Amino acid sequence: MKCVTPASPIHERLRLELQRRIVSGEWAPGDRVPSEASLREEFGVSRGPVRQALAALRTAGLISGGQGRQAVVLDGAVPQPFDAFLSFTEWTRATGRTPGQRTVELARRPADAIAAGRLDCEPGDPVVQVLRVRTADGVVTMLERATFIWEAGRLLLDQDLDSASIFDTLRGHGLHFVRARHEIDAIGADATDAAHLGVPVGSPLLRERRVSYTPDGRAVEAADDRYLPGLTSFLIENSSHNPVPLTRGAAS
Repeated sequence: MKCVTPASPIHERLRLELQRRIVSGEWAPGDRVPSEASLREEFGVSRGPVRQALAALRTAGLISGGQGRQAVVLDGAVPQPFDAFLSFTEWTRATGRTPGQRTVELARRPADAIAAGRLDCEPGDPVVQVLRVRTADGVVTMLERATFIWEAGRLLLDQDLDSASIFDTLRGHGLHFVRARHEIDAIGADATDAAHLGVPVGSPLLRERRVSYTPDGRAVEAADDRYLPGLTSFLIENSSHNPVPLTRGAAS
């Protein structure tokens, strides 16, 4: 079983392996998940870890079933949770897949009005912009556009961004992200999206726009990530005891 670390709990390693089978298409939507008894025998584990792994897959919306009903694969799109802010690299690793990237552009530019507004800086202030194609297990998944304030972006200019996580690099320089504001909508692919994602102009994409903040409240990164549909989803879990603010608005 593929695992996060050698010390990962059995149920987590089992969850990652079952999730890998779903994401890879080995188990297609509509397929029946093997019974608990079959999984216990295959992996040589007790009932508890199997039930924990299956429960986690149900919570993620990847399988149905429970309460005596046979589990069935629902979808191969792995949700990105909002209860913790993760970079694409961290999220992909957490799903048991290997992240990858190809840098198209890395440049210092003066901030335009939109970037200045999102990053709380002045138009014309220097910012660093990144355009990267992101992959999961070698499959093109998303086109990443990110704009960083100069203090953070300058740390990236001499880095090989094809072999490193931007967030890992920034953390290594003491810049940590603890909060993010997300906006999710659907958008038609523009010419840049089409060229790098391999789809026709106008094809539907899932867009996540994000502003990331450091512990002292500084806006450091403004991102515009555009995902191919069917490869990811976003999950918001809310309750009356721990409400998550949700704003509905017109697309812009």
